[in-house]
Amino acid sequence: MYDVLVLVEEELSVPDAERLVELYAGTPQPVRFHLIVPCEDAQAQVEASLSGIAGSDMFGMTGPRYGFRPPDDVHRAADEAQRAVDAEATAALERGLGRLRSFDREADGVITRRHPVDELVDQIKRVHGQEVVVLTRPHVIAELLHVDWSAQARRHLGVPVLHLLEQQPEEPAP
Repeated sequence: MYDVLVLVEEELSVPDAERLVELYAGTPQPVRFHLIVPCEDAQAQVEASLSGIAGSDMFGMTGPRYGFRPPDDVHRAADEAQRAVDAEATAALERGLGRLRSFDREADGVITRRHPVDELVDQIKRVHGQEVVVLTRPHVIAELLHVDWSAQARRHLGVPVLHLLEQQPEEPAP
């Protein structure tokens, strides 16, 4: 089995799934795709937003050492937000896996709140991956400065890393 990890910035579209399958159509071994879908850490986002509004005094010094803890309402709101973010990321993952499987390919995947390249490093070791595809929107400045996900992955992995730009699904003509 030839294991290919696919890190996507947004949901894997039908054209992108088709392009991936075509890209690996001539391999002598069967290909298994491992999809990684990043999602936001809602707790960190809520605290960052509130600290920006309230100032660093409110959330910069939290915990028992400082005698301040964010109100339970903040934690409940963050938990609710995280459940919604996780549900959407899980649904996007399942739709992407379904698209790959519709082309008779083996596929599995994960969602992650961690930095996507850190997750990629761990997953490539876990599945003994032979190649990585990073699928993103164009990020001209990040690519120019070599700080985009594909450049970061190349620095951390000992496998080929291919960077593809996402294709926009065609919209029906009016």
